[in-house]
Amino acid sequence: MIRPARAEDAAALSALAFRSKAHWGYDDAFLERARPELEVTAGDIARLRVGVADDGGRPVGFYALDLGRSPAEIVAMFVDPERIGSGVGARLFAAAVATAREAGVTSLVVESDPNAEGFYRSRGARRTGERTSATTGRALPLLELRIDGQ
Repeated sequence: MIRPARAEDAAALSALAFRSKAHWGYDDAFLERARPELEVTAGDIARLRVGVADDGGRPVGFYALDLGRSPAEIVAMFVDPERIGSGVGARLFAAAVATAREAGVTSLVVESDPNAEGFYRSRGARRTGERTSATTGRALPLLELRIDGQ
């Protein structure tokens, strides 16, 4: 089930984001530099559209959409490492796109981790360039997804 995030989910979603990022072999020093991008606050949940994949009261993935940006952006999407490859990511992505579509969005941007680029591309996103991470200084793939073929 995918449900809206609640303020009290912030700590669990932050922990999930760190576990998910660490799954790809990033060391502790890198994760510490990336902390501002990985932490989820109650303020983020209030400001963004955040959907949580919930399994019996336990978050196993989440997405965060910034619909106030132009173009709108998926600013976070993380899946618990135990659930990678189980379809949770696909369900989260579909829910994020549906949420954006309902808000009248026709295009979504994604600043992707290099390990996730293939996931987004397999769902129709195309690479449009790169963006430098403000926290780690890495060049990250920048992707765009046109919604409803527009």
